[in-house]
Amino acid sequence: MQVVFADSQLRHHPRHFLVSGAPQASPEVPERAERLLAAVRRAGHVVVAPADHGPGPRAAVHTPEYLQFLETIVARWRRIEGASEEVVPNVHPNGRGAGARAGGYPASAVGQAGFHMADTACPMAEGTWEAATASANTAAHAASLVASGAPAAYALCRPPGHHAFADMAGGFCFLNNTAIAAQVLRDRGAARVAVLDVDLHHGNGTQGIFFARPDVLTVSIHADPARFYPFFWGHADERGEGPGEGFNLNLPLPRGTGDEGFLDALDRAARRIRAFAPDGLVLALGLDAFEGDPLAGLTVTTPGFGRIAAAVARLGLPSVIVQEGGYLCDGLADNLVSALAGFESAHTLAEPALGA
Repeated sequence: MQVVFADSQLRHHPRHFLVSGAPQASPEVPERAERLLAAVRRAGHVVVAPADHGPGPRAAVHTPEYLQFLETIVARWRRIEGASEEVVPNVHPNGRGAGARAGGYPASAVGQAGFHMADTACPMAEGTWEAATASANTAAHAASLVASGAPAAYALCRPPGHHAFADMAGGFCFLNNTAIAAQVLRDRGAARVAVLDVDLHHGNGTQGIFFARPDVLTVSIHADPARFYPFFWGHADERGEGPGEGFNLNLPLPRGTGDEGFLDALDRAARRIRAFAPDGLVLALGLDAFEGDPLAGLTVTTPGFGRIAAAVARLGLPSVIVQEGGYLCDGLADNLVSALAGFESAHTLAEPALGA
């Protein structure tokens, strides 16, 4: 399988985020990508650098004011006397009250940080914008490979993306790589695209981007958000809205669910995806559902990732695999190798390649 990776993704290096109000070292560090990259190379996968796909793919799923914010906020933040080293919001509109997040737009850097950042888990500094755009290019390039006839491609994206909304960062994510890949497939000839998110955490940003659209089915299997991040999204009654009603499926799992429970949910997801009859698939591959992941929510095993990926592959769709979560632990590299091997062992295209 072709693997797409850009070295400049390593230039984002967040130092801290808040956990229950206490500052802790961020787990979303460059070493994550370095370990995953070394693993795919040891497994014999071909690694290619993405082309510069320009602003179009990210502009197709994000608002222009949000993209302008991401590109300029670090320099503007540096001009604030006494500001923190990294851009971290200290005020949020919270979506409450008449006109909140729907009317006036703040002029100040501090106000815009609160407007465009859902939480304190996505600090920005020099290198963040460059790494985020490289990550988006990585997803766009993998999707372009699949749209051009490759049966599958793996986008080793970092920073991750599935918590980023059209106009809001969150949960270590800035640009929504999964949504970008899905939109590239749509633009390159897929009438319908399914997104399947198997990360530990609900793909709330991806859901938000496509929530009112019937051409992209979004399905997420994740730890129940009643007591787990992202808390406010990912519940089973979120089905889409307007033209998109019925095109969103959430399958929250109890904390501690392991391989068999996850695979049972995946069977339900696969039935919905087959009913949708998509022309292409984006698999948002989180490895943080692992039993040894430091974020500790589910208990999927290393062989379990191979079984999960094989079940996805048996859908027989042109597939873009986009890296989402999965944090530093002894099993991180092995989990990726298991997932890619499981996918390759079972993947056969049931339909001609996109555009054929």
